[in-house]
Amino acid sequence: MKHYSKLKETKISSKTLYKGVLTVKLDGVRLLNGRTSSRLYLDHHGASGILPVEDGHVYLVQQYRYPIGAPTWEIPAGKREKTQTFLSCARAELKQETGLTAKSLKQIIVFHPCNAFSNEIQHLYLATGLTRGKDCPDEDEFLNVKCFPLKTAYRMIETGKITDAKTIITLQWYKLHYPQDGLEA
Repeated sequence: MKHYSKLKETKISSKTLYKGVLTVKLDGVRLLNGRTSSRLYLDHHGASGILPVEDGHVYLVQQYRYPIGAPTWEIPAGKREKTQTFLSCARAELKQETGLTAKSLKQIIVFHPCNAFSNEIQHLYLATGLTRGKDCPDEDEFLNVKCFPLKTAYRMIETGKITDAKTIITLQWYKLHYPQDGLEA
């Protein structure tokens, strides 16, 4: 079995194909064997997702996702602005999408959702000590907010009603670290 002591591709050129909410880039790279190739990817500022949990329940948002042509149930989340920290993004998105504020936001996982074609990084947080207020979604954002028993949310994963990666990751993380919660239906 072959083993490479240093796996790395070196950028030799870069071209921006599209710049908007997302940036599409095409880079030329030098491979380990000296040959060249190209890499097409999305340049993304990152995002924060929040798992708001209270008394064995979780708040999820439902919104229509155009690329898959269906509404999805997800944890509150949003794209980070370039100058914003991941923590401040999490606080803002939680308030904006659900109207909730959290006494405690604890970072639980950092992951790359699509590292084959995007440099996006997501920071996921556990929100506790929740206080309800008024939500204020973006003008192009239409959301349903619902509080589910954790047991129901876990079943929604098993039955394919939750398919969003960040939501599955955070709920499975919570089930692993707080197995005593969510036992009641």
